[in-house]
Amino acid sequence: MTGPDPETTMQFLFALRSRGVTDARVLAAMEQVDRGRFVKGLFAERAYEDTPLPIACGQTISQPSVVGLMTQALDVRPRDTVLEVGTGSGYQAAILSKLARRVYTVERHKRLVRETSDLFRELGLTNVTAMLTDGSFGLQEQAPFDRIIVTAAAEDPPGPLLAQLKIGGIMVLPVGQSDAVQTLIRVRRTETGLDYDELLPVRFVPLLEGLGKDEA
Repeated sequence: MTGPDPETTMQFLFALRSRGVTDARVLAAMEQVDRGRFVKGLFAERAYEDTPLPIACGQTISQPSVVGLMTQALDVRPRDTVLEVGTGSGYQAAILSKLARRVYTVERHKRLVRETSDLFRELGLTNVTAMLTDGSFGLQEQAPFDRIIVTAAAEDPPGPLLAQLKIGGIMVLPVGQSDAVQTLIRVRRTETGLDYDELLPVRFVPLLEGLGKDEA
């Protein structure tokens, strides 16, 4: 399957840069991962627009510039182990796979886990593992993590996720009490506690506890 033509790729990367994605490693990773593989059906022709799009199970694939800004804020190093909460289409995890040593991505919808696992295999992404579990509790058996990214909004950073972050680690997530008012924040775990930075206003689906219905 062919990816976007060179002009489309150039426009895609220009849109990322114009919205503040300037990290060379993040841009290179996003150039390597064809967003078109993660968008299906009616919306496939809009895969290279800088806009969120619907996917299965009532979820969305995030706006590419937001993916880029979140990835940039996460500051992933080549030896890092990363936890992603909210696999969705698998696009964010695929980009992280180009930057980290190991990526664990957890999702509450069985259909999305199955479809993304198949796609990761097709794309040869051997350092990504998608798992069906309640992401609000993290992934204790693989903790602690160098980096944690959450692609659904909670009112506050979930305690279990903060506890699974290494000292020196970074977590990036949207927080907010409604669908309309959310802020992307970065949390750094230090020897003495937690430091918080507000990054930008965003809009994400809510972080829900429990597993979703099986849409198989």
